[in-house]
Amino acid sequence: MSSNDARAKRSAFRSYYALLGDVTEAAVRAGFPRETALADGAACLASRPCREKIESMREALADPDIVSAGLRRLAFGSCTDAVYLVFCDELPPPSVIEGLDLYNVSEIKRVKGGGVEVKLFDRLKALEKLFELGTAFSERNKAESLLEALTAPGEECEPIDS
Repeated sequence: MSSNDARAKRSAFRSYYALLGDVTEAAVRAGFPRETALADGAACLASRPCREKIESMREALADPDIVSAGLRRLAFGSCTDAVYLVFCDELPPPSVIEGLDLYNVSEIKRVKGGGVEVKLFDRLKALEKLFELGTAFSERNKAESLLEALTAPGEECEPIDS
């Protein structure tokens, strides 16, 4: 394996680990062999720069804008690829499946009789959560504005004479 390939795999591992939190799964998704995935992932985590980059990625992923973007994608995203998967005569090759946008899919299972059942995330629930998130941030911003107003240096008030 070339040094560029190794560097790309380590970079992909950091991203997947920051997102998933599972060493083996992150390593496999990054392209390491399943047989050595745990050891390869652990070797990456042994590096301080690797851990620091993962931590900064996790902080970025905790951003409320990312949460709302995910909810918007669930609420308004396309289910075209899921429909394609259900109605294709044969299971597509892994390279095709890997390219499908199945973000809105919550569950896929084979049912008795040879059929396939695909469940999608509930769009209405995603919209409700998006509304709740927006309301929570609005309330937090109002509270922060009030605290800033109360603690901001300003003109001294004159005492009221009785």
